Amino acid sequence: MPTKTVFPLLLVYMFLAMLGAGLVIPILPQLLIEFGASGKAAGYLVSAFGLTQFLFSPIAGRFSDKYGRKPMIIGGLILFALSNLVGALASNFTIFLISRFIGGMGSAALVPSIMAYIVDITTEEKRSRAMSFLGASMSSGFIVGPGLGGLLAELGTRAPFFTSAIVGVLAAISCLFLLPESQRTTRYVESNLKKENIFQQLAQSIKSPYFILLFMVFSLTFGLAHFETAYPLVVTQKYGFTTRQISILFMVCSFVGTVNQLLLTSWLTKKFEEKHIISSMLLFSATALVLLLLSANFYYIMVITMLYFSFNNILRPTINTLLSKEAGNEQGFVAGLNNAYMSLGQIFGPVLAGILFDFHLNLPYLFGALVLIVSSAISMKRIGKLRRDPLQHKRDAIAKRS
Repeated sequence: MPTKTVFPLLLVYMFLAMLGAGLVIPILPQLLIEFGASGKAAGYLVSAFGLTQFLFSPIAGRFSDKYGRKPMIIGGLILFALSNLVGALASNFTIFLISRFIGGMGSAALVPSIMAYIVDITTEEKRSRAMSFLGASMSSGFIVGPGLGGLLAELGTRAPFFTSAIVGVLAAISCLFLLPESQRTTRYVESNLKKENIFQQLAQSIKSPYFILLFMVFSLTFGLAHFETAYPLVVTQKYGFTTRQISILFMVCSFVGTVNQLLLTSWLTKKFEEKHIISSMLLFSATALVLLLLSANFYYIMVITMLYFSFNNILRPTINTLLSKEAGNEQGFVAGLNNAYMSLGQIFGPVLAGILFDFHLNLPYLFGALVLIVSSAISMKRIGKLRRDPLQHKRDAIAKRS
């Protein structure tokens, strides 16, 4: 099947993976009432998804390199559907929490395999644009999920999950019949790093040339997950917004953020160095978090939320493009690590947001802004030291000898 036909399918599957992560967010206030839980419980529900995603992502990335991308994508879609079905039928908090664990496993199988598949079918010249579209799909799914969940929740708090379960099954069937296995352009390398468990892999990744990019992935996801967990709780209790208003905010702002990403990312990359784009977007995102605390006006909140999503949407493809250049012939494995660091952000961001929210309404945004400011400073210092391509170290060594 031609790349032009395969690529849109991959974008849809990535969108669904991220959709499942954010679906629960706008109905957190209702679920907390239904289960008799606190803000901390809201954080646990969101971070449970990231926990299993974290544990299984590197394994899934390794299997993707060894056995192929397609089996992992199909398995991920099936787990995605199962997760939503269990969530729809959950009668208590524990069962609902289990459904989030299953969803994280599905995302772990999907995300690194799709990222590696795109690297397989694109040249380095076209990869930046492809990663921009993939980043738009990821960000849109994670942002549209809450908006769609809120709108469907008007039919009942479990309606979003029944709908997503059906969509997941249809997506798995389409993948089985429509998606071919990729013709990998790089050979599978069974490195010593891959033989370690996830915690050893993370420890060793700190010494890798692409660690700073993985750290940026963590910071970006931490900030977004932290923000999205606190958002419905803050605007409901502080500003009195309804679930419908929250859904409208997420849907409109996600659309604008995606359009800005597609229009601006390539232009910014050509005009400025990646480190300046990453540092600036992190700093702008931090500023937006603080500005959200200054007014309860619905349209003011909408504009600032649009800006926040736009900054995040530009960040993700910029980081992913640099990371794919650093990965060499271990695209699936590094994509797995990418997803693991993203999962860490989805674990700690929501948990801390829930804990801080119980102390004071403003603390989640203020702490999230602090993390993004520190990350911005680190990125300016470290990202500029990255090599530009996988052969750069060899050329440097040859130049020194000559």
